Amino acid sequence: MKKILIFLALLTSFAASAQTFTVQQLVDSALLNQASVKRARLGVEAAQQQRKELFTKFFPTVSATGLWFNANQGMAKMEIDPKAMIPEQLQQTMAQFAQMLPAEVMGTLGALGNPISLSMMKNGTIGSVMAVQPVFAGCMIINGNKLARVGSEASELQLRMSENEVEKKVEQYFWQLASLQEKMKTIAVVEEMLANICKDVKVAVQAGVTMRNDLLQVQLRQNEVESQKVKLQNGIALVRMMLAQYCGLADDQFQIAYDTTESILMAQRRDHQQALANTPEYQLLEKQVEAAQLQKKMAIGQNLPTVAVGAGYTYHNLLDRDHTFGMIFASVSVPISGWWGGSHAIKRKNIELLQAKEQLDDNAQLLKIRMQKSWNDVEEAYQQLDIAKRSIEQAEENLRLNRNFYQAGTCTMSDLLQAQLLYQQASDQYTDAFAEYHNKVIEYRQAVGE
Repeated sequence: MKKILIFLALLTSFAASAQTFTVQQLVDSALLNQASVKRARLGVEAAQQQRKELFTKFFPTVSATGLWFNANQGMAKMEIDPKAMIPEQLQQTMAQFAQMLPAEVMGTLGALGNPISLSMMKNGTIGSVMAVQPVFAGCMIINGNKLARVGSEASELQLRMSENEVEKKVEQYFWQLASLQEKMKTIAVVEEMLANICKDVKVAVQAGVTMRNDLLQVQLRQNEVESQKVKLQNGIALVRMMLAQYCGLADDQFQIAYDTTESILMAQRRDHQQALANTPEYQLLEKQVEAAQLQKKMAIGQNLPTVAVGAGYTYHNLLDRDHTFGMIFASVSVPISGWWGGSHAIKRKNIELLQAKEQLDDNAQLLKIRMQKSWNDVEEAYQQLDIAKRSIEQAEENLRLNRNFYQAGTCTMSDLLQAQLLYQQASDQYTDAFAEYHNKVIEYRQAVGE
């Protein structure tokens, strides 16, 4: 029984720990469950299958054909006139010779001299197997495979961009929830402060030392804090539900692990020119230029001659006799009139290539601007965090002094409550600055391709 209780305690402890997630665990869960990432992964798989499909074009094309037919009359007809095939002089000699033969034989020979009708291929069977190997196709097979490789690499970059977007979204939800929870902790501290102040004021009012107006001010402040608490509770529940849905969690009653007391070090700035080549956005633009170059080569290849060799084996019984034969062949196809429209297609692809290069240069500048802006945001967020940290220390000292002044009777309740409000605001400001700094750091890391 004792072992069972220990096992149940361990199981309960594991279940409880399983409901606490770090930001990386939530990111991993979202990457497995988000529809946008799933679609991007399917796009990668489709591009890989297309690449394998085009690779088969390097090998011979093998085909088999079978045909059986039965026509209402022969497809090949002809008439043979024996008289037309015999010279006239020979016909006269045969006529003189025929007069010497009996009448019965004369009738038979006369029938043989009439025209004969022949009909062939009324029915039959044909079967063949053919293999064709392309020798030269204007480099279209080679360039087609290169284009498929570029498409596969581009789909992987799009997957990476989708994963970055999901990671940023999870970070935003995570730190928004952390900020709200920290504000709830501040509310709890403020409630305890107000409860102590209210207790002391009640005693002072009962003793006639303080006016009832001070007690009313404390109670109004307590009501205000209670209202803020209700809004925070609703906000926490909503953000937790959104985070659970986005990460594919079945239960939204979970906790997140973070530490707002950790020592925050300033992020390191990267060389933006060198980092440019590591960003998926820039790499995708490079793939677009490479694809435009290959498409231009494909357009040129469509207007070049194609050469192929092949071999085949055929069977037929068209003349009521089985007949088989094999053959080898070579073919050359030259597009002559196709050059008229093909020349314009090549020029169009060249224009598209120039457009892709212009887009690469223009967006490269925009990406570097985005990097610089993200870094400026990181610096600003770090400075705001440092200011908020100093503000908490100053607000705590101000609250301590005003509490002592009020107890000594040298300041009013309004001053004390104002000092308490400033402390709450400073705490909330630090919480927001802490969450904002983490969000800006992840945005900068993604901007420089990390």
